[in-house]
Amino acid sequence: MLKEIRPAIALTILFTVVLGIIYPLGMTRLAQAIFPHQAEGSLILRNGTVIGSGIIGQEFVRADYFHGRPSATTGTDEKGNTIALPDNAANSMGSNLGPTSKALIERIRSDAERLKGENPGMAVPVDLVTTSASGIDPDITPAAALFQVPRVAKARNLDPARLQALVGQFTRPRTLGIIGEPSVNVLQLNMALDAATAKMVR
Repeated sequence: MLKEIRPAIALTILFTVVLGIIYPLGMTRLAQAIFPHQAEGSLILRNGTVIGSGIIGQEFVRADYFHGRPSATTGTDEKGNTIALPDNAANSMGSNLGPTSKALIERIRSDAERLKGENPGMAVPVDLVTTSASGIDPDITPAAALFQVPRVAKARNLDPARLQALVGQFTRPRTLGIIGEPSVNVLQLNMALDAATAKMVR
């Protein structure tokens, strides 16, 4: 019986070492050599300090910042209870509410009404009231960013045209011109907004 078991044990150890250690380490080293920024998490620095990642959304709630998509991610409090924790990268998830869910319909209706109050007469972009599958989407559509210009411009006392130009500057086109949709990274846009405001103050 040992004769039959020995090859199985040897192969298990071999494949564990090759596929569980050597291959992952090799791929990690290769990725770090070819795509160092992406392999390290697409980290975004300000004055040498990490303030976020280009691939993980952050929750912005102040009126003087552009807001990202709603997030359905959750976390736990000190007692271990599940609580809403938007843009929780440790618990990436979407909402499990279906299109006929009353809770989902009411939440979207409430968000849409609030947004209409910020920019009357404009259609609310769908990504400002719907969550992404990951719950941590860092990007919004250019339409969603432009929709927020009046609110941000009022809060910062800036010319809306200047903010529209800033949105255009940070709008990324489709990859290779055909893949995906144009998008705006919310964190990078808000960083540029802070920088532009600081220059005006000086």
